[in-house]
Amino acid sequence: MLFYALLFVLGFINEIPSKIDKVEKHVLVTGNPLPIMENMNFKEGIPLKFKTDLDSIAISYAGTKVDSGKLRLRLKEGLRLGTINFGNIKTAFTNQLVDKIIPHWYGTPWSFGGHTAIPNQGEIACGYFISTTLRDMGINLNRYKLAQKSPIDEAKMISCGSVINKIVQDTPQKAFEDIDRLTKEGLYFIGFDQGHVGYLLKREGKLFLIHSNYFSPAFVCIETLKESRVFKHFTKFHLVDISHNDILLQRWLENSTIL
Repeated sequence: MLFYALLFVLGFINEIPSKIDKVEKHVLVTGNPLPIMENMNFKEGIPLKFKTDLDSIAISYAGTKVDSGKLRLRLKEGLRLGTINFGNIKTAFTNQLVDKIIPHWYGTPWSFGGHTAIPNQGEIACGYFISTTLRDMGINLNRYKLAQKSPIDEAKMISCGSVINKIVQDTPQKAFEDIDRLTKEGLYFIGFDQGHVGYLLKREGKLFLIHSNYFSPAFVCIETLKESRVFKHFTKFHLVDISHNDILLQRWLENSTIL
């Protein structure tokens, strides 16, 4: 895995292979937005926290945001010319957000009022983690207004009028089964009743929760949904597709506002 990380940093490959079962402990590599971890297995239910040099990640993150803007313009032009289809846009958007934007934030401390705009500098609440990463991906939104909404209202704004799936069950196992049945490969917004929000990622058939976790040790992390302590504390969820939301992605391409 270190070999791939070095190739990524040197520019020989575009992304580090997306194997999430096992990752290795961070070896500090300047400018690397995807730190490497070791001896932490998702099957053990341990949330992942990444440590990164603060100065290098601030510079690297600024570059990643610029890259996201360039990606949007390339995809928009490719769609106009007919060299790509909308499915290509869905894949490229998801990969950029999940594998390039979000990893900078792993390890950023959670606080109820946290609203930092820079990963690992200051603290961030769950709503601000969502609104900030979506904004930095290039979605035209007011991150303060979105973050301050309730989970259901946040779901409505992100959905842009598309379907919002509501899951209500009396046990976490039943809720997990419903969520698994309603989702396909890709990224989703998930609202936890009135108390929490995060991203739901389905990759290679496995469900992961990416969020600013308020449980100790309280930081932005990715963990298996089934083993998440936050997930086990709720019975009502609101689920919105991001990866396959044509309206949202079209607004992203056109730089039109969702708020």
